[in-house]
Amino acid sequence: MAHGFLQSFNKDIEVFSAGTNPSGKINKIAVEVMKEVGIDISQNKPKPVEKYLFEPWDYVITVCDDANETCPVFSGKVNTRLHIGFEDPAKVTGSEEFIVNEFRRVRDEIELKFLRFYEKNLKMEMC
Repeated sequence: MAHGFLQSFNKDIEVFSAGTNPSGKINKIAVEVMKEVGIDISQNKPKPVEKYLFEPWDYVITVCDDANETCPVFSGKVNTRLHIGFEDPAKVTGSEEFIVNEFRRVRDEIELKFLRFYEKNLKMEMC
């Protein structure tokens, strides 16, 4: 979801996302709640973080607490490493309605925090 929001703020930003333990397919509820705000992430494919460890990066941002704790060391040049943490809605249990609402809640938190990040760190760089 963070990837989708960053791309929506500015199509010229190169965004890559990966997981420490990717599931192999994108979560259908994440796709659904992002579509509600006009962002299509259905074509995104989960990738292992190992694919990117030796590349240079302006920012490496972890978004789940699990990822922050288990993220491997990037051997390429990383200008800034950040953790902008959120609860993982895929781990929530309960009724379908409750789970979807948790995805919406986390989606909205991601949008707000990543918009702040974009405005503070990237918007001026892109001008």
